[in-house]
Amino acid sequence: MLRTYKFRLYPNAEFIERMAWTLEQCRWVYNYMLEGLNKQEKIDRLKLQSYLPELKKYYSDLGLQDEYSKALQYEVYRLFSNLKALSELKKNGHKVGKLRFKSKNRFKSFTYNQSGFEVIKTGNRLDKLHLSKIGDIPIRMYREVEGARKQVTVKRYPSGKWFAFLMVEQPSKPCVSKIEKIIGIDVGLSDFSSDSDKYIVDNLHFLKEDLKKLRCEQQKLSRMKLRSKNYGKQRKKVALLHEKIVNKRDDFLHKLSRYYVDAYDLICSEDLNIKQMIGSVENDTTLTRRQRKQRR
Repeated sequence: MLRTYKFRLYPNAEFIERMAWTLEQCRWVYNYMLEGLNKQEKIDRLKLQSYLPELKKYYSDLGLQDEYSKALQYEVYRLFSNLKALSELKKNGHKVGKLRFKSKNRFKSFTYNQSGFEVIKTGNRLDKLHLSKIGDIPIRMYREVEGARKQVTVKRYPSGKWFAFLMVEQPSKPCVSKIEKIIGIDVGLSDFSSDSDKYIVDNLHFLKEDLKKLRCEQQKLSRMKLRSKNYGKQRKKVALLHEKIVNKRDDFLHKLSRYYVDAYDLICSEDLNIKQMIGSVENDTTLTRRQRKQRR
């Protein structure tokens, strides 16, 4: 069983510059490989990945040889994963286009797969995450991580914060042999959910103040001159508000799901039709589209 843990990084200015440079190099490799893929009709992932050593030599002025090789290789894997996802959507009857080249604003993470990273315990509040070719970055490991560490993905959020997603492999937990407690959950619009034990969960009304504040800040942002200093400051303020709302919503969902998992052996829920539930814009305020999908 694969499980992913999210931890916040606390890099200084030097590490931020190094990680941002790695991000840019990975983006360049992704776009270059996508361009090569568009020019050739049939080419497999391993063949495309074998071009990387020659690419490093030919574009030595870009500094690709200074980046960890597996981080660059992973971009080829990411490219083919995106292609596979598009083909699956097409098989299911969805209208799909072509993969787009990634701009700086649309490329936010890089991955070290299998090797090149290590968590170093310091005994202090902040431990260290060692990334090959980058260094030892302070990380807040707020909980113990058990299992074999498979990969780490470093992601930059719009707010400017950096996070590490550590994937580990753990033994699968056995299913409950004897089912004693069963619960059925019904979701709706007027209430978040109600179950067969008559426990009703209200909608997320505590988000209304934050959503109102977000609308005001977004209006201020829309009136500012694009790419000015004040625009950058306001954009960060809006990103922080988005992050706050997402964290509150996720906290609510995780606590509710943990309550049911701990209290019952079998949980039954209806198969939701998201499009019909959302209906109109009026029904999609405190409970966003993403949240309706999450609670499934």
